[in-house]
Amino acid sequence: MMSEINEKVQPPAKPSKDSRTLMTQLIFPLDTNHHDTMFGGKLMEYMDKVAAISAMRHARMRVVTASTDSLDFLAPIRVGEVIEVEAFVTWTRRSSMEIYVSVNSENLYTGSRKTTVTAFFTFVALDENGKPAEISKVFPESELERQLHASAPARHELRKARKSDRTSKA
Repeated sequence: MMSEINEKVQPPAKPSKDSRTLMTQLIFPLDTNHHDTMFGGKLMEYMDKVAAISAMRHARMRVVTASTDSLDFLAPIRVGEVIEVEAFVTWTRRSSMEIYVSVNSENLYTGSRKTTVTAFFTFVALDENGKPAEISKVFPESELERQLHASAPARHELRKARKSDRTSKA
């Protein structure tokens, strides 16, 4: 009986779609550089916010950004275009989670849409004392979710190696 009381109960797994978050923004001149394309840093701010919301939806607690990787700018975003920043949790560990973020732009006059940026963010869930806290596992349902979930362990190993390389040189 005593051993049953001391055992931790694993939080139930949640589908990736429960963390899906979408932000839509119209790009104004103040959002752009001297080429009339969106500032990369401004876009990264939007991506981090959407990823944080996605992580909090999954964990239902405070989270912090632990890393950003594979941030790929695929096409410019121009003044007057609309962007959709979308994020969802692809994979989890004990207290950390990987979030895939994609940005699509749309020319409202022509209807032309394109993927402009993709990235992976890692967040860590924190308890009320600011310590890493256990979170639910995530399970994929769509084809994209399954692909990203299956390839996540390899990205995790690359992040660990990159971090180890940086900390060994410090």
